[in-house]
Amino acid sequence: MIKKVSIIVPLFNEEENLMVLHQEISVLRGLVTEYEIVYVDDGSKDGGLGVLKKIQEQDSHVKIISFRRNYGQTAAMGAGVKHVIGEVIVFLDADMQNDPKDIPALLQKLEEGYDVVSGWRKNRHDDFFRVLFSQIANKMIAGITGIKLNDYGCTLKAYRSDVIKNIDFYGEMHRLLPAYASWYGAKVAEVVVNHRPRIHGSSKYGFSRIFKVLMDLLVAKFLIGYSAKPIYFFGALGAISFVIGLLSFVAAIILRIFGTSFIQTPLLLLTVMMFVLGIQLISVGLLADLILRSYYHKEHSTYSIKHLIGF
Repeated sequence: MIKKVSIIVPLFNEEENLMVLHQEISVLRGLVTEYEIVYVDDGSKDGGLGVLKKIQEQDSHVKIISFRRNYGQTAAMGAGVKHVIGEVIVFLDADMQNDPKDIPALLQKLEEGYDVVSGWRKNRHDDFFRVLFSQIANKMIAGITGIKLNDYGCTLKAYRSDVIKNIDFYGEMHRLLPAYASWYGAKVAEVVVNHRPRIHGSSKYGFSRIFKVLMDLLVAKFLIGYSAKPIYFFGALGAISFVIGLLSFVAAIILRIFGTSFIQTPLLLLTVMMFVLGIQLISVGLLADLILRSYYHKEHSTYSIKHLIGF
């Protein structure tokens, strides 16, 4: 049985939603023995932090992390994960489009033996093009990662703490968390959740994020196969280049033996280019290995915290 749940709510300029949202999160009362609600203010420019402080004064379950500037949702979620202590972590958007009443369904699914439960906004209240691009992105992510989910973009997800705390947060990769969790051996499930129209504020998502997600997806694909030893990936490409260069060189020698000048063919240029490319690829692999070793031997974060309240 799940005894302690941590709710992480990343937010940016959501002042008008916070009071009502917090009242709705009271669905946790009586559901679990202990819970904490961690609001991560991602450098908001409105009065949201002041509202959060008032909420925290009235509710001992509330904790606040405030960034010095806006670092993005992935950084906010990562900071929350680093500071919470629950055995289960639930992410929830602050725009009121996620319904806190769906949290019990996610927890119930976890009780069935799953490690990750992802929300599926089956009936979305967004404009046509946003839904269309989301569907395309979901199919691409599912196809590349091999994890078949209908809605990677839904923030409302529940994770067992021992799974999510093993994942490093960077870029815009928060949408890919279920894939990373599965990579670590987690069992992933999906449940249909309610999706409500936005009442206050405006969406912080633009089409420019599609490019960022695609780039993070390429990184994810690389990491899934070669995170431990990138030299294997780049070394293989380098070896292929060397083989092509060697074949070109042999072809040039054969032409010379039969009296044809290889200077009049592109073989010499191809040989040199392939050998140089092979050296470059292997060098990149070695550098990637060194960077990876350095990464795992030091603590670093992609954000700066201004306030920690309630911890």
